Amino acid sequence: MTTLRIGLAGLGRLGQRYAENLARAVPRAELVAACSPVESEREWARETLGIPVIHDSYERMLADPSIDAVFLVTPTSLHPAQIEQALDAGKHVFCEKPLSLDLDECRRAAEHADKSTKRAMVGFVRRFDESYRNAYRHIAAGGIGHPFLVYSQTADLADPSGAFIKFAPTSGGIFLDCSVHDVDLARWLLGRPKAVKAYATGTVAMYPALKEIGDIDNGIAIVEFEGGRMAMFHASRTQAHGHDTHTDVTGTAGKVSVGRNPRADRVEISDAAGVRNTVLPSFYERFAPAFVTQAKHFVDAILDETPFDLTMEDAVEATRIAIAMRESLQSGQPVLLD
Repeated sequence: MTTLRIGLAGLGRLGQRYAENLARAVPRAELVAACSPVESEREWARETLGIPVIHDSYERMLADPSIDAVFLVTPTSLHPAQIEQALDAGKHVFCEKPLSLDLDECRRAAEHADKSTKRAMVGFVRRFDESYRNAYRHIAAGGIGHPFLVYSQTADLADPSGAFIKFAPTSGGIFLDCSVHDVDLARWLLGRPKAVKAYATGTVAMYPALKEIGDIDNGIAIVEFEGGRMAMFHASRTQAHGHDTHTDVTGTAGKVSVGRNPRADRVEISDAAGVRNTVLPSFYERFAPAFVTQAKHFVDAILDETPFDLTMEDAVEATRIAIAMRESLQSGQPVLLD
């Protein structure tokens, strides 16, 4: 094959971004089909991208033998079953994070992929951000000595409307929704060590409705890994200044930081109010190029029969640790990881 024929499932806000990337920015990808149960989303795909075939069900799209691979940008609760369905239908699978909110389902999906003749990958987009990739290469080359400590945060712009609260009951909680990215980064940057203990705490600072579903809008977690390595994670939905993702990795001979000033561009404004810069409003603006790189990586790995940069086991482990963080938050006690 010279191109990969792709069907995309899920045309919500993020699914539309994926569809635009596959249709316009990934040279070896051909977006030939999409599916959504929502008529307005199907109409958007027809009018905006001119996708040849639009389905109202995932099963109908999978029945098309001309499709080589599917991209899943669907609700997390559907991911494990949809991955297995696609593999059984003879399609390669790219799935948005997280793999699942349930650890047993994660493991079953990973085992299913291991036994399949087709391949599956879960997207952790920050690994494909050029700054994070440069930091990884610097650490791997010994630039900070032996890395032993990570601080990483995902802090979203506050939404006074509280619109995200409608999504919160199905998100798995703030650690699975937000911190799972940071967990994956920490494992990657520390050399994929095994986690041995997790402790978490949190508060509801702005959105009282979260208390009713056992969630929080700000949380802190500490994870201990084998070999004395550690990570601390901060997740927030209440930032006043914009979306703020950054990561520090400390080693025995130095430190590397990514995104410490979450600036929108290189412009600095100096006036009577002081010196400042604008900040991006959401994760997508921050990582837009990385989403394209991630899609290219998947397509190239399938067509060239090369390894993925991350495995299904990586996705399972990130979920396992994030679930332990949530359990610790709920119990108030550290959670030991087998």
